[in-house]
Amino acid sequence: MDASFAVRLDGVSKRFADTYAVHDLNLDIESGRFFSLLGPSGCGKTTTLRMIGGFTDPTEGSVILAGEDVTVLPPDRRNVNTVFQSYALFDHLSVADNVAFGLKRKGVDKTEMRRRVGEMLELVQLDGFAARKPRTLSGGQRQRVALARALVNRPAVLLLDEPLAALDLKLRRQMQVELKQIQREVGITFVFVTHDQDEALTMSDRICVMNEGRVEQVGTPEDVYEHPAGRFVASFMGTSNLMSGTYRGGEVTLDQGPALPVGARTAIADGTAVSVSVRPEKVWLSDFEPGMSVLRGVIRETVYSGPTTTYLIELAPGVTLSVLEQNTARARMEDRWSGGETVEFGWRPEHCLVLA
Repeated sequence: MDASFAVRLDGVSKRFADTYAVHDLNLDIESGRFFSLLGPSGCGKTTTLRMIGGFTDPTEGSVILAGEDVTVLPPDRRNVNTVFQSYALFDHLSVADNVAFGLKRKGVDKTEMRRRVGEMLELVQLDGFAARKPRTLSGGQRQRVALARALVNRPAVLLLDEPLAALDLKLRRQMQVELKQIQREVGITFVFVTHDQDEALTMSDRICVMNEGRVEQVGTPEDVYEHPAGRFVASFMGTSNLMSGTYRGGEVTLDQGPALPVGARTAIADGTAVSVSVRPEKVWLSDFEPGMSVLRGVIRETVYSGPTTTYLIELAPGVTLSVLEQNTARARMEDRWSGGETVEFGWRPEHCLVLA
């Protein structure tokens, strides 16, 4: 078996009664990567993580870690550790004793234990907190303790089940950066479960987008955002203007609205029902370039969000597009539209995705 992959799932399924939580999943996760399982609630991502960790047995298929088939092995015989959303810390133990818990169970020498605990606390920026009790710490600090406890055992794979979900937005963003930095420093494979698209894009080397127990797309953050494999990924990964229509001769005639020039698509036959996807930040409201698709519409709503302003533009009855503009240093409040104006807008042909 190929040991270059930290995790390999071969035809893995999990069925509860007559319902599949995960169906025929084939997935390779390279060693040393930050890999995210991303999808809406109920898509099977946590069940997949639990099967990797040994907490849930697959109904079918094999779980392979570093070339070894571990499908029937219990969690304590797999070289993985897990950080749960609840952190699962022992409040009666000090921070140092929490981190050392797994080492004590393995019978690690006390001198070696103190050294490794000290290294981990320094890594997660808690080297002055060894004697504190978890209940005296903030949410972010408790999360760091849970991370140190998992990493101190030097697992081949670290599983993280939405560990940042309980933190407030500002702290969560801070911890996203820190967690990625820690992963790069220790070089351990991280498998991270999240339903937050921005979180996955920020932290991951590769993302697996799941839906209804199946894989929709696996790729780099740029791949899945810029080149979604289908309508679900396009709509789930951030905001996208999705419109339905029929492709014919380099144009898509919308079900409700005009024909949009999209260029020749040799892989799509004339008469095919398709979806057209354009990201809001890819739409221009001025300074159009030659070759751009330029349309007209009416601004129906203006949403100011600090760094950006979003305009909702009605292209045709029942067809409204979202357009995102940066509020740069040169942008003036009086230059913004307030609503009701007829405007021109457009995009480059390569930014208009046609999804069969």
